[in-house]
Amino acid sequence: MIRRRFLPTVALFLALTGVAGCASLPETSPVQVLRQVGDGEGSTPPPGPVEGSNPLDLVRDFVFASGSSAAEHGSARRFLAADAVEWDDAATVTVLDGQFDTVPAPGAQDASTGTTTIRIRGTAVGRLSSAGAFEPDQATFQEDITVVRRDGQWRISNVPAGVVVPLSIFRDNYKQVRTWFVDPVRRLAVADPRYVPSVPSKAQPARALELLLAGPSGALLGAAVSQFPPGAQLRSNAAVGPDGALIVDLTGVGDLDEPARQLMAAQVVLTLAEVNVARVRLLVDGEPLLPGRPELTREDVAALSAEVQPGADVPGLVVAGGRVRQLTGPEPSAPLPGPVGNGAYYVESAASTGDGRRLAAVARQGSRRILLVGSGAEGSVSPVALDATTMTRPTWTPTGGEVWTVLNGTVVARVLVDGTAPARTGQVNADQLSALGPIRDLRLSRDGMRVVAVVGGALYTGAVARSIDGEVAIRNINRLRPDDLGEVVAADWRSAESIVAVTRGTEMLVGQVSVDGLNVQQVLGNNLTPPLTAIAAASNRPMLVTDQTGVWSFAGGDQAAWKQVLGGAPDAVPLYPG
Repeated sequence: MIRRRFLPTVALFLALTGVAGCASLPETSPVQVLRQVGDGEGSTPPPGPVEGSNPLDLVRDFVFASGSSAAEHGSARRFLAADAVEWDDAATVTVLDGQFDTVPAPGAQDASTGTTTIRIRGTAVGRLSSAGAFEPDQATFQEDITVVRRDGQWRISNVPAGVVVPLSIFRDNYKQVRTWFVDPVRRLAVADPRYVPSVPSKAQPARALELLLAGPSGALLGAAVSQFPPGAQLRSNAAVGPDGALIVDLTGVGDLDEPARQLMAAQVVLTLAEVNVARVRLLVDGEPLLPGRPELTREDVAALSAEVQPGADVPGLVVAGGRVRQLTGPEPSAPLPGPVGNGAYYVESAASTGDGRRLAAVARQGSRRILLVGSGAEGSVSPVALDATTMTRPTWTPTGGEVWTVLNGTVVARVLVDGTAPARTGQVNADQLSALGPIRDLRLSRDGMRVVAVVGGALYTGAVARSIDGEVAIRNINRLRPDDLGEVVAADWRSAESIVAVTRGTEMLVGQVSVDGLNVQQVLGNNLTPPLTAIAAASNRPMLVTDQTGVWSFAGGDQAAWKQVLGGAPDAVPLYPG
């Protein structure tokens, strides 16, 4: 991304030149696929300054050219005057939304120096960190650039440190990759999104390895860990062997037992698979990391991925009229057996585990709410020791061993269910989150490493940090796209990297946002009658929302409008397992 950051790995980059690049609902692909960035090997560098360009257009073209980091932002440097003040392009990368202005700054003309000042004005959506992670921060942005006339042409004489680039240009010039780290509790691999330059694609594996060895990004700091100790490094530059496999030889990894070796292999292989490395010969001090398995592919380590998807045979459910019913599967609209389906409790929301074996439900008793936990298949539930005026809809950890809910908008409670002893209640340190306002909705990601929460009408993410003594906290809070989403009502995880939300806005009723806040997309709103009150999502299943007439589904693809799956139920709360 940045000149100073890439200097230590130039030799490694050069060594990689050979890397290869009510009815049943249908199961479909995600609603919308975020724009994919190609390898870019054949991309033409942005052109230099246009002859006779005026200062306003010159600065605008400079901003567009800044998206390419190739040759130390060589294309953008062509806009600089020969005697320009040295540009520190390694400071930061600020990403602007789709619109920005180049206008004369107040007092732009300086007759004594023959210079003029042009102001870049727009809205920043965030910045790219030195660790290649996007950090969301939607805010007004402005920056002044000085231009000077040299040999009859305007050129830039002074530009502030850092790079400013529009989002569309950033997408064209950077590729998202997932670096993989470790859930310290379950000992499984979890994804951490990063961005690497698209050009040259042969440099991407080296950059991915560099990011991996540096550890988790700030978003997962304290939540995910790395199997690599601080002193771990490449013993030699990664190189492509005669058979096309990438040879990665590590050193300084310490003494590892077999499970630790497998996790380290998963980190490396899953990360390199993101940059089109199909086969890895993974060595430690010249010997295979996994004895007897010198060469590894993604399939060899896929079972160590932490994200748990709902079983294909586990139906979606809906809470309506105080009862829990099936919404998908062989018996749509059929109530669940037991007290959650027969009306013995007035249920307001519910959640089942990924395998459907356990169920949690929030029930109303007078002006109070209680939490019920029990069997999903049989519908037998029992109250746990929680009582509050309000409770958010429950959400399960991937193992099905904990269910969380928020009491009275402030206290994040968790119930531990181990299958033998009675359910035990505990608390999550959510001070950083609750300080922002009342928590109206909270969902655990299906890899268990993050939460998405609606707090005071805004959408936030946070990391789930667990200590060795059993304490749990929500850390690293980030607000996602406040200007675009407006007031958010409810949210859910589409995948580990994608969130969907319903809002009180009139334009974007349903929005899809990347977990780091870089991308936001409006989802089709045809047939929906606002205000919307609930949403449910899961990978490879249609989205479900509740409007003033009932529950609707949208599967994307060629579907031109939302389809109603349950009518006459404006209070319905749909849910997918998790």
